[in-house]
Amino acid sequence: MESRNTRIALSVWVAVVLAFLYIPILLICLYAFNRSNVESWPIPGLTTKWFSPAIHDPDMQQALWLSLKAGALSTAVALVLGSAAAFGVHRFRFFGREAVSFLLVLPIALPGIITGMALNSYFTFWKINFGLWTIVIGHATFCVVVVYNNVIARLRRVPGSLTEASMDLGADGWQTFRHVTFPTISTALISGGLLAFALSFDEVIVTTFTAGAQNTLPIWIFGQIRLGQSLPQVNVVVFLILAVTIVPVALAQRLTRESGILRTEE
Repeated sequence: MESRNTRIALSVWVAVVLAFLYIPILLICLYAFNRSNVESWPIPGLTTKWFSPAIHDPDMQQALWLSLKAGALSTAVALVLGSAAAFGVHRFRFFGREAVSFLLVLPIALPGIITGMALNSYFTFWKINFGLWTIVIGHATFCVVVVYNNVIARLRRVPGSLTEASMDLGADGWQTFRHVTFPTISTALISGGLLAFALSFDEVIVTTFTAGAQNTLPIWIFGQIRLGQSLPQVNVVVFLILAVTIVPVALAQRLTRESGILRTEE
């Protein structure tokens, strides 16, 4: 049994960690309502006058739309390739299986600047024009890893007896996948897709090397901060993104609750 002092110490430590993570975010949200265009403390007053200029900024709208398209396409590519790779590695035994698994996970460990420079050199060598699809390819290199890890972790926890029972009852491979396998991995696909989209949406370094003259929302934000221009509008955009992000995160948390058909630890 944990002592009272231990529980208090753990509670204090958790509070410190949460404060470290969320106080900066709360400050950004508060600065979105700052009456002054100078970020100082204490805030002189609260206002919503910065919301309209931020929302109607054409450069921000264009950057946001490009980020949404790149994130959605990268997530779609990652879901297809990542889940297919997870099934292949999990279901089949072949020479170099562990090496393939290592190579699939490696891109997420590489610094973004290395991936970006490598892709930039590749596209330049083959004279490929930079644009939406070069961004998608760049983002897919690390989004695939997220989906692969989620799906293969779930597949390893699904009892093999479920598939065997389905086959014994006369179901073919497609029916087994549709009625047994897919329902058990669906939440892993959802959570992997949401995380992949989040990683793609806020990626700056790889995007910088693969976007060419186009600006995604993270690059727009970085440029505004670096030049010191329109900081109140940047805070508003960040605040709105955080507010919208809460919805899929809460949905993912609800959907990823484990079902009773998964293996449980003894």
